[in-house]
Amino acid sequence: MLRRRAERMYEETLDLSEPIRFASDVERAAAVAFFNAAFRAEESGLSQAHALAGEIAAKDPDLAECLRLYGDEEGWHRQLLTQFLAYLGGEVRPMGRVTGTFYRVYGQAKRVESIVLTNLMFETIGSTTYRLALRRARHPAVRQMLTILTRDESFHVPLNVHFLREALAHGSPSRSMRVRLTAIYHLLFVALLASAAASRRRAQAFDHIPFGELSTAYAEHLGRLFLHESDLRFTPSSTLLRLCGLDRDALAASADLSAVSIEAAEKAVDRGQVSVTAL
Repeated sequence: MLRRRAERMYEETLDLSEPIRFASDVERAAAVAFFNAAFRAEESGLSQAHALAGEIAAKDPDLAECLRLYGDEEGWHRQLLTQFLAYLGGEVRPMGRVTGTFYRVYGQAKRVESIVLTNLMFETIGSTTYRLALRRARHPAVRQMLTILTRDESFHVPLNVHFLREALAHGSPSRSMRVRLTAIYHLLFVALLASAAASRRRAQAFDHIPFGELSTAYAEHLGRLFLHESDLRFTPSSTLLRLCGLDRDALAASADLSAVSIEAAEKAVDRGQVSVTAL
């Protein structure tokens, strides 16, 4: 699937012919902050995927190729976002305190399974944010950029589920490893919900997503993902879900897998066949 996507990836270009006008300088600054955060996420995904590919190439060349091709897609997004930020009248900027802390901690991860688990959770909240922003976007260029990100993340989330399964299979399962990964999972779950508050200060004037809606969506998609992929053995806290107005049993029973389903990945193989309405 990754090879098929790579064949036509660079044929897709942004249509930036229509000037963009913001209601205020605050809205413009928020748009630049939103897409800068997206740039940093893609940059991190690119570097980690290529580093992992090099690390496991001798053991599993097929998985290494998957990681390399996945990283190439993240790199292509980074190129598009660089172009799009200039179109908005902005530029790639240094990370803020919260975002910088996230990626510094992420960059210190050394074990393959820890890196992939973290990336899976980051991809899940990224996919959720892009989807909610796309529903509110009106300008054609903004909608195109968000459509590309939303569409491709609907492929990357289940792809990272596959990477995590492979990482766990290649590792040396032990009680200490499971304890460490479970701790990372629960810590990240809380931290990512809290990150919704930090992002509202910088980006809400552009994406118009209230904190309550965004944090609940994060909890829903992170919770549903791991409840449905039960073989991964990460179970969200029922107390934390209740604080977000969600029921763990209801999420587990839900048939709506949204962006984390294998069906979503298969539909996103051919970029030209994914419509905005389907997102």
